[in-house]
Amino acid sequence: MESANQDINLNSPNKGLLADAMTDVPVDNAARGAAPQGLTLAEEEELRAELAKVEEEIGTLRQVLAAKERHCGELKRKLGLTPLDGLKQNLSKSWHDVQVSNAYVKTSEKLGEWNDKVTQSDFYKKTQETLSQAGQKTSAALSNVGSVISRKLGDMRNSATFKSFEDRVGTIKSRVVGSRENSTDGLHSPSGAGDKPPQDNAPF
Repeated sequence: MESANQDINLNSPNKGLLADAMTDVPVDNAARGAAPQGLTLAEEEELRAELAKVEEEIGTLRQVLAAKERHCGELKRKLGLTPLDGLKQNLSKSWHDVQVSNAYVKTSEKLGEWNDKVTQSDFYKKTQETLSQAGQKTSAALSNVGSVISRKLGDMRNSATFKSFEDRVGTIKSRVVGSRENSTDGLHSPSGAGDKPPQDNAPF
């Protein structure tokens, strides 16, 4: 009681004085308040003693756990294990625990049953047949479109208009190629400018 009061009054300039003054005051059951409903004073005392014992055991277990965790950390450090390795191991173990848990197994079985029911239902079969027929029709339509385009292109190439256009392109090509050949012949002439005589650039 004395240490508890001193902790409370640490910021007070008169710390410790209240605790000293209260050391002679007797504490009885009446000061604690009435016993909880349905309990006798003897039962309350017994429960309080058990509570104190359990709290003491919890404190001891916490100290043991802290010491074990320190020892575990030292062993991991000596083995070169990083916190990331421990995390991976914990995740792997957790996932394994989930997979073997009753809830996961039951859920997997339920999903399997639902999948079987859905795939064997008339609605699913009709939907699958409809999608299959739609895919076949789409494929046939695209094939027909391709053959129609190919046929139209063939007709265009055999038409008089296309041949006339092809002849014009060939004529223009031959003219362009001919003019290039003439220009390269001019480059090889001694004067460097074809039949034109060199200009006299002398000042006036």
